[in-house]
Amino acid sequence: MFARVWGRITRSKVGRGQARFISNMSQRSPLDIEEIKTFDHWIASPKVFSLEACLHPDHLSDLFITLPTRDGTRKPFETPRISADLPYGHHLVFFHARRAEPLLRADGTDEDASPPAPFLRRMWAGGRIKWEAKNPLVIGQKATATSTITSVEKKGFDKANPKVFVTQTIALSVEGAAKPSVIEERDHVYFPIFAEKGDRTPRAVTNIPASVDFSFQYRPTPVTLFRFSALTFNAHHIHLDKEYTLRVEKYPERLVHGPLTALMLLETVVFNHPKVRIQTFEYRATNPLFAHRNLTINGVWTSESVAKLWCVDEDGVVGMTGLVNVL
Repeated sequence: MFARVWGRITRSKVGRGQARFISNMSQRSPLDIEEIKTFDHWIASPKVFSLEACLHPDHLSDLFITLPTRDGTRKPFETPRISADLPYGHHLVFFHARRAEPLLRADGTDEDASPPAPFLRRMWAGGRIKWEAKNPLVIGQKATATSTITSVEKKGFDKANPKVFVTQTIALSVEGAAKPSVIEERDHVYFPIFAEKGDRTPRAVTNIPASVDFSFQYRPTPVTLFRFSALTFNAHHIHLDKEYTLRVEKYPERLVHGPLTALMLLETVVFNHPKVRIQTFEYRATNPLFAHRNLTINGVWTSESVAKLWCVDEDGVVGMTGLVNVL
């Protein structure tokens, strides 16, 4: 399944034909002509950038003490060891953009992989990660993340409800390695600033298993969200500013980060199966999850090598689903 999903990402989806098609929709779109021209230019322009980081154990220690699976309250705290393999998904707190505050967007987000105005409201939609077991990222080593925007898909332009789905493919390589250690695809959806906030009624999620083989429960708080925002250098107000979240985004509470929930899905597998060797992981955000709510991550083995995962809040709302393949 993972290989099939991986294969759908191609650069051809962002070529000139698509840009022309978007322009042809202008009469039925709420975007003005200049905005469409700018958007067309953004689609046609190459978007590749690299970020370097040292996978420093001190930074990982801060992540460990933030994660309820590793903070010492359920199991004894273990300090990250130099030369040990980087735990699954922990690269998410490295390789972040560094922009001066005046260069951030009004909601605190950066522009590195973002479309131009008016698509300024960002939500993390899902992604896929593949690990190379014989060439892992290693704690204490320097590594490089090379990111390419490999897919831009527009929806709703013909219904006066435009939104843009952007996929980054990120290759993470240790210093001097010939091949990447991790390949990640990261999906975001961008909404225009004028978009109606709409009905916040949770979406129903189907195909949730009736049985559970393993689980983990926790309660993210504003402290959790602040710490994860700091670790990822993410100033998005929707995770930090309750008044902004209530008044501007019309949510009842600060939102839990998409990558934090994705990481907790992986952590739940490892917490319950410490010797597991994960090969691939794919996940999809299905509903917002909020601070001050009890969250439960459940997992069920559908075969010897595949586990289905889902995160549900105290009201039964499914916020994220996932699938891991293990060796």
